[in-house]
Amino acid sequence: MREECKHFQTRTYPSGDTMRKCALDLAPEAPWRCPANCTSYERRMADVNWKHGTLVTPPTPAAPSSIGHDETIGALLDEAEDIVNAVSAELRAEVDQEKAVAARKAASRRRRWWPFKK
Repeated sequence: MREECKHFQTRTYPSGDTMRKCALDLAPEAPWRCPANCTSYERRMADVNWKHGTLVTPPTPAAPSSIGHDETIGALLDEAEDIVNAVSAELRAEVDQEKAVAARKAASRRRRWWPFKK
């Protein structure tokens, strides 16, 4: 990843794990690569109001051999997105149905404010 980019973020946890990411979520191959022609790339010019720790961030680990081709990564991400979208639509329908049932039950239990029948 382009560590000199304004949108690059890194964080090292007490366990020693390091997170590297694009703050705009534009690097699908993070932490290994940014897109070659990223339209949001801006060189970091100043460290205004930032806290710098005493530890040095370890180097980025080598990319696994399974992500060697850009087409493979795009296809994998598209497939994962399709799975998430399918599940989220089903869950949303279930939640909406449960809310409708709960609203009907609450309406039937609601007491009328006029005590006399007319």
